[in-house]
Amino acid sequence: MNAHPPSDVVLPLIERGFDAVPVLVFGDVMLDRHVTGSVGRISPEAPVPVVHVKHERETPGGAGNVALNLAALGCRPCLVGLVGDDSGKDALVRACAAAGVDTTGLVTVSDRPTITKTRIIGGHQQMIRLDVEEPGAPDASARAALEQQALALVTQVRAVVISDYAKGVVQDSTCAALIGAARAAGIPVLVDPKGSNWAKYHGATTISPNRAELAAVAAGPIDTWDQELDEARRLIDELNFDFISLTRSEQGMALIAANEARSVPALAREVYDVSGAGDTAIATMAACLAVGIDRHDGLRLANVAAGIVVGKVGTAPIERDALLVEVLAEVERRGASKVCSLEQMLQRCTLWRARGETMVFTNGCFDLLHAGHVSYLEKARELGDRLIIGLNSDASVSRLKGPERPIVPEAQRATVLAALGCVDAVVVFDQDTPLELITALKPMILAKGADYAENEVVGGTEVKSWGGQVALVELVPGVSTTAIAKRMK
Repeated sequence: MNAHPPSDVVLPLIERGFDAVPVLVFGDVMLDRHVTGSVGRISPEAPVPVVHVKHERETPGGAGNVALNLAALGCRPCLVGLVGDDSGKDALVRACAAAGVDTTGLVTVSDRPTITKTRIIGGHQQMIRLDVEEPGAPDASARAALEQQALALVTQVRAVVISDYAKGVVQDSTCAALIGAARAAGIPVLVDPKGSNWAKYHGATTISPNRAELAAVAAGPIDTWDQELDEARRLIDELNFDFISLTRSEQGMALIAANEARSVPALAREVYDVSGAGDTAIATMAACLAVGIDRHDGLRLANVAAGIVVGKVGTAPIERDALLVEVLAEVERRGASKVCSLEQMLQRCTLWRARGETMVFTNGCFDLLHAGHVSYLEKARELGDRLIIGLNSDASVSRLKGPERPIVPEAQRATVLAALGCVDAVVVFDQDTPLELITALKPMILAKGADYAENEVVGGTEVKSWGGQVALVELVPGVSTTAIAKRMK
């Protein structure tokens, strides 16, 4: 199974922010505090390192981090969970509001604090974690309020995520009510499980355990892929899941259903911190299912997203631009055709801009490609990092050059241009001028032959308006398609 999702399906949705679909996140909400600094000495008071604090940040954790990831992808998450009447709640609500997470579903209680985890990090190394929490299930009144909030929101969303951190919020009766209401409405339910009581997740669309979590509920030992497969299918049958999304550490992720099993390899990258990777994976899968992306493509994209966040220190949500760049880069690595539609060209421009590369644009008919063309294009390519050619369509050439032109059809002209090493992309346009194409792509350098004056170059004013420039490139004298065509006659 390919490690990355098909660009024609997934890329437009990433760019559109998954159409801002609403997603309900229900579960154990926490506040993550990260205190980072440098370590230069050992304390004289005790044999412990002294962390010189340089930065502190507070972010939603647990179910809050799932919601944060959904918001970063472009979705509209609604968060339902339990918080204390304290400063931790205030910090959590502020952070959620800043990220675009709806917290009106939070239930405040006075008999327990907002769950808070403080991580002390020296350099890239976590030194210690300090937890503030009151373990155990909340009282009946709080459980009823949580269920009421969740059920009030379930029909207003396109997907539901149950984020269970075994802190007491995700109770059997609430799960049954929430899953039943969502499935009755045709809404997918995704579960990030904890502990050995998976019966409470009965009827969910999918459950996303890691290997250790799967082993915790296994009927026997799990040491091999076949054993993982057998156990997953036993659970699917017993608990009426549609499929299981299994995280397999360095071996990537797998999608297991009653009659199929597919896996995607982990992305090769340096791992700094795996905390929050599961939150990112389930949030990405939820976003995909919410907008109707196939579950296989959703798994691939979730794998890519998780691979990005493990390269960061501390819990951090996926960044939509980073996900877009990663998928685009893989398209490029797979040797995608240089001949692009406008939509594909816009996607590549996004990638090249993210890398800080300078795009050069030129245009023409390029009918009967000759040495003069090649020389011109090589000089144009030297002006920047990427050369994009706007190629006149057959209809456009005929309007400009007469009914006998072009001599070579547009598909063949595009193929020959794409074969040149100096050319990075070719996009065909049907208008008489490339102005619409130029304004869409926004190149920084607009190249044209030196037989033009700068004020005659179509698109020159527009390119200069966003800080670009017009470059006039010397031509090889005495070589032209028109002259070659006359000699042929």
